Amino acid sequence: MNRTLILIGLLVVAIGLLWPWLSKLPLGQLPGDIAIRRENFSFYFPVTTMVLASLVLSGVLWLMNR
Repeated sequence: MNRTLILIGLLVVAIGLLWPWLSKLPLGQLPGDIAIRRENFSFYFPVTTMVLASLVLSGVLWLMNR
């Protein structure tokens, strides 16, 4: 448990340090993400982005438990 918490903390710090470059990636604007914009209404559902994030996170966790 301690090792996992340390790794999660290091990952959060790394993401924070790399954020200026990570924010330029087109995540959230991928084909398959649902975005509806009307006059007084806006709805956004990032389907493809969440599937991609899930695959990456599953791969990382699989590698950690291996």
